[in-house]
Amino acid sequence: MKRNMAALLTVALLGLSLTACSSNDSPNNVKASSNSNANSDTPALTGDDLAFSKFPKPVDVHIGMVVDPTDKTLPEGDSVGNNPYTRYLKDKYNINVIVDWTAATGNDFKQKVSLTIASGKLPDGMVVDDRSFMTKAASSGLLYDITDIFQQYQSSQVKDIMASTDGRALENASYKGKMVALPNITVDTDGVHVLWIRKDWLDKLKLPVPKTVSDIEKTAKAFIDNKLGGANTIGIAGPSKNSFPYSTFLVSSNNMGGFDPIFGAMDAYPGYWLDNGDGTVSYGTTTENTKKTLALLADWYKKGLIDPEVGTRDNVGDPINANQTGIFFGPWWNGGYGNGDSFKNDPTANWQAYPVYSDDNKWNAHMKTTGSTYTVISKNAKPDVVKAIMIMNNALVRDESTFDLSVNVGWYPLRNVMAAANETEYEYAELLKVLKGETQPEDYNKPNSLYKLMYADAKKVKDVIKPPYDDLNVSNFSTANFGDFQRLYSIMIGDRPFTTVPIDKKVYSVTYNQTPTMETKWANLKKMEDETVMKIILGQASIDSFDQFVKDWKSQGGDEITKEVAELLKK
Repeated sequence: MKRNMAALLTVALLGLSLTACSSNDSPNNVKASSNSNANSDTPALTGDDLAFSKFPKPVDVHIGMVVDPTDKTLPEGDSVGNNPYTRYLKDKYNINVIVDWTAATGNDFKQKVSLTIASGKLPDGMVVDDRSFMTKAASSGLLYDITDIFQQYQSSQVKDIMASTDGRALENASYKGKMVALPNITVDTDGVHVLWIRKDWLDKLKLPVPKTVSDIEKTAKAFIDNKLGGANTIGIAGPSKNSFPYSTFLVSSNNMGGFDPIFGAMDAYPGYWLDNGDGTVSYGTTTENTKKTLALLADWYKKGLIDPEVGTRDNVGDPINANQTGIFFGPWWNGGYGNGDSFKNDPTANWQAYPVYSDDNKWNAHMKTTGSTYTVISKNAKPDVVKAIMIMNNALVRDESTFDLSVNVGWYPLRNVMAAANETEYEYAELLKVLKGETQPEDYNKPNSLYKLMYADAKKVKDVIKPPYDDLNVSNFSTANFGDFQRLYSIMIGDRPFTTVPIDKKVYSVTYNQTPTMETKWANLKKMEDETVMKIILGQASIDSFDQFVKDWKSQGGDEITKEVAELLKK
């Protein structure tokens, strides 16, 4: 069904592209003409010349923006609306970014987006972190149909990255056959969560790397008993008030501090729609294996192994960066990008990444969709503004490798990552070749490469990583350029499990999108789920309350939605 839909959308896009210049009836119809071409006698630009063209006059782009309140990388005197990235867009493309509002990562941003959509007054562009925001805005008639203009203005790199998803990214960014957002396309490993653990703490206690759930429990207790993080040592970090106990089909990746690997080791996949293999589907949160895992987590919390402030902390990274905890869970980048202050506070913090195995030695992992964020554009945006947002996206994809990452790239306006699905595995393998002298950096000097950061990383890798290369530890890495350190540590340490260890069971959700009934009932069902799960973990509700939750969930719309998902499976 997904491939057929993708094919239909592709045909539709091609058709619209061909007819774009022959009709001016639609306010969203934009001819493929050069931004910098004021002379009608000059041939119109096409391809990458158009995708990276500079406007002859400044174009103001109003945006709403998420900010990380803990990030301190902006130079003194700079701001969200005036920093190296906004100045780059101004100088190179004559794009003037105006930040109408900001909101902190997590619930603050979600609430701001919800209110903005409800008001019907969107800025020209904003990046939303849940597809349901996109569909809500689209169903309310608030979004620009970018079908035609995207075809004209996408760069060759963006086109190749889109193609790497076999139509899934285009399908996700479309509503009722029209492309209404720029999709986030992230690496597959963003959805595979691993155990991050202080290997130096293990070595100090002469303990092996824990493999199973019971091993993790024993290790966490040992860390606490020996006060390796100080008097208030935390065994296992957990989600904050702005994050979640596990990823879901709607937000299927990048869940720092969640318990995803623990659920996987128990063969539980809460938040996912599961194919039962007999033509039926079930919602993973309502299964017996999820119930067993919640009972385990509640027991860990009761024993003091999990952060006592789980679910209430402002930032999941606080105890990790303060080096108070020895274990947390998350994807590949959480142990380089995600916990940078940990290394600054303790240069010997040897965070290492490993799979978590079931008792029968299986690595089970849920798999993500193509991406979970979307750049939405107001239907009231002027055509030049829409073009500018396309160019901003193209420029990020092409030029990120040239940016000075000592200023967090999260400050880039409307940053919505686009990367080849296998980028991290590819880089891990190729960077090892560079380190070992099997290839040279210039071998990767391929303009507009699908692997957009490979050449830049290849040129830096020997400055950051020192031999021996067979068993990389924090001692192998230089932090002289901290941005380079964070990226290469994430790839060479964080992505090592995904690249080198086969996953025994990959679990995909039957759908990563909402069904019709979800649009009206899912918010209440999800609220009920979130509250029940956290109350059980925190001991505020008994494990027996899980059975009542399942009954209520089914009767209040869950059964109806399950039938809709089952129909998707049949198709």
